Amino acid sequence: MKLTDRSVDQIELIKTYAQTNHLFYRQVEDNQRHYSENVELDLRTVKSSVAGPKRPQDLVNLAQLPKYFAGYDLPDCQVEINEQKFALQPGALGIAAITSCTNTSNPEILITAALIAKKAIEKGLQIPAYVKTSFAPGSRVVADYLKASRLQPYLDQLGFNIVGYGCTTCIGNSGKLNAGVQEVVAQTNYPLAAIESGNRNFEGRVNPLIKDTYLASPPLVIAYALAGTLDIDLTKQELGQDQTGTPVYLKDLWPSSEEVTKIIHDYVKPKLFSDNYQNIFEQNATWNALPVTKSVTYHWNQNSTYLALPPLFEPQTKQLADLRVLAKLGDSITTDHISPAGFIGQDTPAGQYLLSCGVKPEDFNSYGSRRGNHEVMIRGTLANIRLQNQLTPQKHGGFTKSWLTGKETTIYAAAMDYKKQKIGTVILAGKDYGMGSSRDWAAKGVQMLGVKAVIAESFERIHRSNLVMMGVLPLQYLSGQNTDSLGLDGSETFTIKLTGQTAHVKAQNQAHQIEFDVRVRFDAPIDNQYYRSQGILPYVLTKKMAEN
Repeated sequence: MKLTDRSVDQIELIKTYAQTNHLFYRQVEDNQRHYSENVELDLRTVKSSVAGPKRPQDLVNLAQLPKYFAGYDLPDCQVEINEQKFALQPGALGIAAITSCTNTSNPEILITAALIAKKAIEKGLQIPAYVKTSFAPGSRVVADYLKASRLQPYLDQLGFNIVGYGCTTCIGNSGKLNAGVQEVVAQTNYPLAAIESGNRNFEGRVNPLIKDTYLASPPLVIAYALAGTLDIDLTKQELGQDQTGTPVYLKDLWPSSEEVTKIIHDYVKPKLFSDNYQNIFEQNATWNALPVTKSVTYHWNQNSTYLALPPLFEPQTKQLADLRVLAKLGDSITTDHISPAGFIGQDTPAGQYLLSCGVKPEDFNSYGSRRGNHEVMIRGTLANIRLQNQLTPQKHGGFTKSWLTGKETTIYAAAMDYKKQKIGTVILAGKDYGMGSSRDWAAKGVQMLGVKAVIAESFERIHRSNLVMMGVLPLQYLSGQNTDSLGLDGSETFTIKLTGQTAHVKAQNQAHQIEFDVRVRFDAPIDNQYYRSQGILPYVLTKKMAEN
């Protein structure tokens, strides 16, 4: 706290609080502590790793990473950039990004990365032209100490120029791949990879043309970028060759702890933090120059494609009879599958809507930037390009089978047709439904599509809560049951009867009738009130009106 120039009063307040609540560490108290459980870790078993290719919890040791690309049996992908030809193979990097507010807040990590860049430049190494590189620290302080230590120019020479401060590649704001790569991969769907220091790597999130995304520390991002591929064992294989043709390995570039500590001691000072944050609200001149109309309420611009009044308070039917299946999904459906944050394609329902509003494709921006407009977001719900709806097994993306027409269509179009006919819908899913970022639109979007319930084997904790707060029923199969064991194929009509903490479900079609019980995932006492109020917003509004 002293390093970040917090006030003496603030430091003393936190210290006093920690001491009072027995959270302040004192070595003399070690023998007084009693733990309910002891966890031992043999540090000899800890190995350098990355995470991927589509879930942050899937760790891969560096030495094991090449085997993940051995399964591809594809010819080389030929690309040409500035008259230089490359024959890319699976594992080749389309993106290498140092990003994320978490990973870029640690001076040790970033200075280590910058020193690796410095030594790479000194040895004549360069990053292949097909790799798109970027650097987006979470704070301007990072830029200041890298500039003061004269390390940023080495990052710049490798292509890790600072592109901004905040969410970029990690949330899908990666932009197009490098010219010469974008066009070829778009036509061939060749499986390029990405390496980033972010904390999310779900399918289709980083870039629609990237197949495999791995998470790594900033130093490893630079190392893999120098190699140009993830199909390499960094512990044994060379990154390149120096000016004399001598192989250069990662160990040759890695700085000593003394080097890193000295730079931190010399250049990471409290004044950097105080100078940056004392005028933080004056740093964005463009934002501050926007005209503002002072008023008690917001005046909605009916023509805006960024901000629109959402229908969150419109009455919703609670009818749980004759529901049709909008999507039948598998395990590990993330909030990125449910509500993407990145690229908006021209041929998607959201892209078609923006075109109809006169927005040019180059101005589409991303779902994340347009999350203030429900018309865009509901069209993007369940529209992830990697989503596999089992009702349309031959297609990936936001498609489904309409039970009104028997034809394949987009999930958005089917949902709107059901709403016109006043037919509610249900989503069937497997384990860990809603894992990943706690994205509110993953719950808001399905509610606005007319989904009344999600029946899954298990739910991610935060998303389960968000569903309840949007008035959508989270129902969990009883132990040992799932869509397959019950014989559900998605063509059934569902009727749900609530009976306290359980619900009885009847699913029937012309061929069969299946009845089973499910657990109602109202995990907190107030969840039932939220649901009966059709969500937390109507609940709060009704409560406030009653108080007044």
